[in-house]
Amino acid sequence: MDALRTLLAAQPLLTLLLTVAIGYLLGAATIGGFSLGAGAVLFVALAIGAFAPAAAPSPLVGTLGLLLFLYCIGLAYGADFCRGLTSASGIRANVAGVAALAASAAGMLVLVQLGLATLPDALGLFAGAGTSTPTLQAAIDALQTDQPAVGYSVAYPFGVAGPILLMYLWIALRQPAMPPAAGRQAVPLEVVIRNPAWVGRRFPELAQALPASVRATAIRERDRTRLPTDATVLDEGDVLLLVSTDAAALEAARRELGDAAPGRITADRGDLDYFLMFVSSPAAIGRSVAELADGPLAGASVVAIRRGDADLMPTADLRLEPGDRVGLLCPRARREALRRFFGDSIRGTADISYVSVGVGAALGLLAGLVPIPIPGVGRLTLGFAGVLLVALTLGRLRRTAGFTWTIPLAANLVLRNLGLTLFLAQVGLASGERFVSTVQATGARLLLLGALLTLLLVLTAMLVGRLACRLPPDDVLGVVGGVTGNPAIMTYAGRAAGTDRPDIVYATVFPSVTVLKIVFAQVVAALLAPR
Repeated sequence: MDALRTLLAAQPLLTLLLTVAIGYLLGAATIGGFSLGAGAVLFVALAIGAFAPAAAPSPLVGTLGLLLFLYCIGLAYGADFCRGLTSASGIRANVAGVAALAASAAGMLVLVQLGLATLPDALGLFAGAGTSTPTLQAAIDALQTDQPAVGYSVAYPFGVAGPILLMYLWIALRQPAMPPAAGRQAVPLEVVIRNPAWVGRRFPELAQALPASVRATAIRERDRTRLPTDATVLDEGDVLLLVSTDAAALEAARRELGDAAPGRITADRGDLDYFLMFVSSPAAIGRSVAELADGPLAGASVVAIRRGDADLMPTADLRLEPGDRVGLLCPRARREALRRFFGDSIRGTADISYVSVGVGAALGLLAGLVPIPIPGVGRLTLGFAGVLLVALTLGRLRRTAGFTWTIPLAANLVLRNLGLTLFLAQVGLASGERFVSTVQATGARLLLLGALLTLLLVLTAMLVGRLACRLPPDDVLGVVGGVTGNPAIMTYAGRAAGTDRPDIVYATVFPSVTVLKIVFAQVVAALLAPR
């Protein structure tokens, strides 16, 4: 055993990689639908760190990991976060999230005042109950000790399993009425006009009358298929190609217009053909559908845009992002020109502008260094909250001054998960020895306190969200995901709701509560830590 301990201590990079590999192997194990995922890396790191304390890699590894995680989160959710702050439902969701955070924070302060936990342990419990790695780093930096990692490690399992269990019990016992699931894939439907009320009317009138989620993308007149224009006049027997992600809305449009006529347009591609293009060119990234319709896409029609695993209807203000797949109807002669414009390169969708990543992340670090005077506390800095705020702003802007700030979704997920993994591994390896000694000294007390803070956080989010803010059930699940932030919790919330609302609300709530958690940890450390 001594030889193994010596080897691990002499090869910290080897130790780090083994920790990650074993952690993900254990994290993939599922028990009753529950798995730790990346969180298992932390527990493997604690075990190895306790066995070989000298094997911990440089703290810079964890710092870089957290930077990547927060920066990619901000870029991914910047637009949704800003939209949420300006909508009534988004504001109510944030109110519920802040109330839940306040309850957990108050509980943490009570623990310190009653002497049930030291300040470092209590801040770690607070961070672990919300599975917030940025908060843990803020506490470590503010207190100048890695002791908060012990409380974090103790509370983390409850922070993952607790919200899932409480959501399950709420749905099983209360059986809240969930709204019908929204479609995630675009479905085409060809409809022949039979309703006399539409004969002789112009196409723009029809476009306005169709359900908001339904688009008419092509029309077949006298055996010729073409793109409808403002001058197009509808006639009985014309066939329209309708597209929507909402099957019910599509059927309502069919009943209004006439009869289904499958194959009338799609079987004949002599005039218009369908192509799928990958967005990889800087010329297309960041531009809206409306901008492109009057320029490079004149004479072509965007049927749908696939982003990740979902199809998006091409509304005028929807902006293209790297990695999007655009479904187009256009003459075959224009295919090559459009391919050059979009780039249409799968390899290109994985390319990252390291210039924009470096500049954006540096701006975030600089913002985190700016001292902010707080009366009665002193001057505090945002730290890594500055990285998140700058990334949210850049994610909202998408593209400025020649920089394309966003990065492809696949690359974003890879960097985000890599960053989180590196941070958990480094922190666990560095605090494993202290973790064992603290748990031996406190017994089950820290475990119970971690469960209590998780209970306060999740129950407050549910009660305030449902009773005070009158949020629909699927939005409440999104608030729970947002105040905790763990991917396993979000996966369960989305599956339980059956809609995309948990994801949308998560994007609205998670950034704001994360910033507040980081600031709270710094304020509490400044006020209560021994000087």
